[in-house]
Amino acid sequence: MSDSDWSVPESEVLQGVEEILDGEHRGVLATIIAVEGSAYRRPGAKMVIPEEGPGSGHITAGCLEDELQRIAGEVLAAGEPRIERYDLRPDSEDDVWGLGVGCNGVLDILIEPIDESYRPVTEAVADDRDIGVVTVIEGGQTGTRAYYHPEDGELVASDGFPADLADRIGEAAAELTARGRADTVELDGTTVFVDGITSPSDLVVVGTGNDVAPIAEVGKQAGFRVTVVGFRGANATADRFPAADEVLSTSPARITETLDLDEDTYVVLATHNFVDDRLAVDELLGTDVPYVGLMGPRKRFEQMREEFDAEGRAFSEDELDSLYTPVGLDLGGGSPYQIALSIVSEVLAVANDREPQHLTERAGPIHDRVEVDP
Repeated sequence: MSDSDWSVPESEVLQGVEEILDGEHRGVLATIIAVEGSAYRRPGAKMVIPEEGPGSGHITAGCLEDELQRIAGEVLAAGEPRIERYDLRPDSEDDVWGLGVGCNGVLDILIEPIDESYRPVTEAVADDRDIGVVTVIEGGQTGTRAYYHPEDGELVASDGFPADLADRIGEAAAELTARGRADTVELDGTTVFVDGITSPSDLVVVGTGNDVAPIAEVGKQAGFRVTVVGFRGANATADRFPAADEVLSTSPARITETLDLDEDTYVVLATHNFVDDRLAVDELLGTDVPYVGLMGPRKRFEQMREEFDAEGRAFSEDELDSLYTPVGLDLGGGSPYQIALSIVSEVLAVANDREPQHLTERAGPIHDRVEVDP
């Protein structure tokens, strides 16, 4: 597995599942289903291991990936899922995995042959829909599933899934799917893993200058669905922005007509054209978009405000709360990729409702823990 395969976002890992379902070769899906203590990844992290060729995704910083590739062959040969526990704590009795690997936790990993039972998941991802996947772990037929569809609140059980469980797991499935989180839930002796898989958030980068490509690339690696938008220019082409999922051309006054903008869309304005930016800001601040990042110094927006005031355009407090200018976090860098990292980091902080800070100053665990009442 190459470094690039290891670091792909979850959407690409799930595309790897679809490729195995549609291809000639078999493969295995490894998923973290429980963590005790600290670990590099949390429940729901996935890794695809094809029968032939490189895998994609990761569940640790590299501690277990080779081991899981070895086990994948055994799982394919048996044709049945299995659960492995790895104790990575330094005081573990396991001389292999407790030897200073750094995670300092216990991981339960579901390793299963990829089969048609995962088809509803890949179809939901392809259609940009959220889905909750409920998998039996213990107390029933391991690997049998039900699927929660948030658009209609329906839980659809596959063959073998405990019929009496379907009605009682719906609330937990709805909560975890809405939050895009995963957790194990126990109900009357049956343990299930509920995995809320959400479609990627949208990052829209407006502009076609040389600084746009690094923002699109870093945003894509961070897990966003990236759209690049150009204004009246021949530079708005897919070849120029290979990391983008979509490249569009429109005008500032039509940007809200061209794009599907909602509360899960984050926009960076990088046209470096004062008039275009001013028109786009006027359009965007009237939408549900929670983040509009405007490139350029603070004085530039102050000049815009003066022109808006002269035209009688007043901004509400909520509108101004969604505007970030100068764009980005103060990371001290000035190269194109350092600037891109600063911008995407700010977008992530807003998307995850976080106040940027050093993790060494954060009290408690790095990752939020999930608490779901069955």
